[in-house]
Amino acid sequence: MSHFFHEAKAAIGDFVHEVESEVSKVAGISDGEKHSHTHIGEACHALHINGNENRFGSFAPPRTGHDIKWHIDGCAYMWAVSVALEEAQESIWILDWWLTPELYLRRPPSANEEYRIDRMLLAAAERGVKVNIIIYKEVTKVLTLCSEHTKKALEVHPNISVFRHPDHVPSGVHVESELITDLKNFSLRDFDLAQLPKEGIEALYGARNDVILYWAHHEKLCLVDSKVAFMGGLDLCFGRWDVNQHPIADAHPSDLDNILFPGQDFNNARVYDFQDVANWQENKLDRTKYSRMGWSDLSMSLTGPVVEDLRAHFVQRWNFIFREKYDTQDTRYTALSLIPNDIPDGYYNEDGTNVGSSTEGAIYDTFRRAGTFFGRSGGNSGYGDDQNGVSIQLVRSCTEWSNGVATEHSIANAYIEVIQRSQHFIYIENQFFITACSDEQHPVENKIGAAIADRIIRAYQNGEQYKVIVCMPAVPAFAGDLHADDALGTRAIMEYQYNSICRGGNSIMETVANAGVPDPKDYIRFYNLRNYDRLNDNGTMARTEEESGVSYESARKEHDDIVGAGYGGYGEETGARRGQENYEYDQYQRAAPRSQEHDTVAACYLEDGPSITSIPWNGSPEAELDAFVTEELYIHTKLLIADDRVVICGSANLNDRSQLGTHDSEIAIVIEDTETVDSYMNGREFRAAKYATSLRRQLFRKHLGMIAPQDWTRPDANYMPINKDPNDYDWGSDYDIAVQDVFSPEFTDLWNGRARTNTEVFSKVFHAIPADNVRNWDDYQEFYEQYFVSPSDKDTKEEDKEPARYLYGHVVKEEFPGGVEEVKEELSRVKGMLVEMPLLFMDGVDFAKEGLSFNALTETIYT
Repeated sequence: MSHFFHEAKAAIGDFVHEVESEVSKVAGISDGEKHSHTHIGEACHALHINGNENRFGSFAPPRTGHDIKWHIDGCAYMWAVSVALEEAQESIWILDWWLTPELYLRRPPSANEEYRIDRMLLAAAERGVKVNIIIYKEVTKVLTLCSEHTKKALEVHPNISVFRHPDHVPSGVHVESELITDLKNFSLRDFDLAQLPKEGIEALYGARNDVILYWAHHEKLCLVDSKVAFMGGLDLCFGRWDVNQHPIADAHPSDLDNILFPGQDFNNARVYDFQDVANWQENKLDRTKYSRMGWSDLSMSLTGPVVEDLRAHFVQRWNFIFREKYDTQDTRYTALSLIPNDIPDGYYNEDGTNVGSSTEGAIYDTFRRAGTFFGRSGGNSGYGDDQNGVSIQLVRSCTEWSNGVATEHSIANAYIEVIQRSQHFIYIENQFFITACSDEQHPVENKIGAAIADRIIRAYQNGEQYKVIVCMPAVPAFAGDLHADDALGTRAIMEYQYNSICRGGNSIMETVANAGVPDPKDYIRFYNLRNYDRLNDNGTMARTEEESGVSYESARKEHDDIVGAGYGGYGEETGARRGQENYEYDQYQRAAPRSQEHDTVAACYLEDGPSITSIPWNGSPEAELDAFVTEELYIHTKLLIADDRVVICGSANLNDRSQLGTHDSEIAIVIEDTETVDSYMNGREFRAAKYATSLRRQLFRKHLGMIAPQDWTRPDANYMPINKDPNDYDWGSDYDIAVQDVFSPEFTDLWNGRARTNTEVFSKVFHAIPADNVRNWDDYQEFYEQYFVSPSDKDTKEEDKEPARYLYGHVVKEEFPGGVEEVKEELSRVKGMLVEMPLLFMDGVDFAKEGLSFNALTETIYT
């Protein structure tokens, strides 16, 4: 077998493009067909797209007359969803990658038991509301989403129907092993892909006999009463609720009822993934020793004509799945239909399918007449002259397996065209950044990177000021030490991302440099987010444990069972529940002081927050030194903002999985607000779109720490859905003015200066990785691995290795002979969460392991 792998590795480069050709035939793509998302400037074959006369090749046209609102992070978004669910009278339709029945939409759970989502949906069903939910049916060998539990837990009333889709074979490994067997039966030297069984080619691409192995339903959508829509990056599941200051500590020794993240909602995907039901007892994250991982995300609420487009998309999906697997089952399952009087322009049939393509819509007509999307370079024209509110167009990625329709990749088309026609800057915030500038970057196909490189080169050649700012995670949210064998997937994604950005010969920065740009960083820069906190495992906890006679952890487990925060139907199995005596919890709470202590210090890195040097600690200095922790702040947003005028936001990541249309299913919207505000661009007066610039400014201020801490118990206007209140933003404040012009020297110094300072502090205090001084595995060992071991790896380390000196994410003490006070002085320099992305990290090694088991069988999964 090793000889076979060696031969396959040597031959794979010769036949990989033939594989791609055969895969295209399997997918039903005609020879010579070009795609605007994979070949810049060339449109798709007319048979490939339905609704191809619409802008971006979407099934839906642009529409005007909308109201829309941003909800930054899970706290405000989930509160808004809870308001809509509580008031629902007719229907609730939900699309989700993962939906956790035990999720609390308002916190703390102890004071908001009626706002657990399964209880809210049941209450709606009992009012006569019809609830229809579609969730992704996971590959059980790969993911622990437990969609079967979600279906069973929610379908407790005949008015609630849950579809799981798609179906899978028990294990993708089975099909992969078949492909290896097929390959072994051929001579690679004289290999003819035409002879390779169709099943083998399909397995390579993720599908076999109409069974989808690797691709997922990734949309996040909630439609209430056909009037208000919620969509974006946030699933209604564990790990997503968070506030703007992102506390990563959740130990509450003075009052267990202050717990915000019960059960496995206290999660750090870099340490442990959400655990399998059968093994939950062994793998819980100890919140007295480790932090959670903060979750930075964005969703929206909106009203207006596009809601009917979203409804049509949902009805298409629902009826496709119904016909495929549910029409002979429980009578609760029925097909859906649109209401004829509500269908805009007669654009859809009642079953959600398109009547035909259309060029209706004032904004669209304006663009058609102008012959441009954004107007002429350097001017303010072309952004939509219609004054009928916000223009929104629904775009999506879907195909036969996901929606029963011809392949559509209008999200990718929108990204490319918006980038190409941008005049001043683009801001990208995304969970992934995997893209290509050249066909040489196979297997990556999407050419968003080529559009970025082309726009930068054009700006340089024309002597224009132009800027690209990208925020993305430092490390994908997968558990384990990067050096471990089972971290191959994590390293593969990171290598693809670095090859998209700055390595491999065809990356964006290399393409730009090869075109004569002296320093690509003058035009494009990449950033991550990171934060710190302090675990409140102090003297109060020890004293309360002694007085009560029970441990904090045993009392905490009963608390979590009382609020019902179990996973997959299982909790801590303490038997505790509301309305009975719960000894451990009751004893601890009687002895606890019930005071508000500093259970988190997250506000200390906000501009107007207290200094960490002034926060008291009710314990020894040594214990406080051990209590500081750090983690990357995970960016899950899927956002592009161009010129403070156009926004693309939804569920789609910047990678092939989300952009190609044939892989994961996605939705997004292109937003153009005709209401403008006075602003500045490159020192000149500028009319910015109100929605786009307020969203961009709020995000920048959050990353820089220039916001107030969010109080999860006191909702403001931004917690309400759009049909209640618009966004509340403090126009003209000092912090607003500081971020209005992305070209001003003051902003540039502020943004880059804070990123640099924060990076230096986290590197010194915690030896945070990735880091620019870690160029190879020897550097990794010296800077990081000799100090730390991830809890998820502690049982797999080699026996002859020295034990880790510190717990994962904690302070490297030998850097601070002055003890905890010296650490706090250093941490007091941190403002906001912005850090530099280390583009030199591991650039001296082949970061992802080579071999057929990675390259040929699974590479498309990671892109």
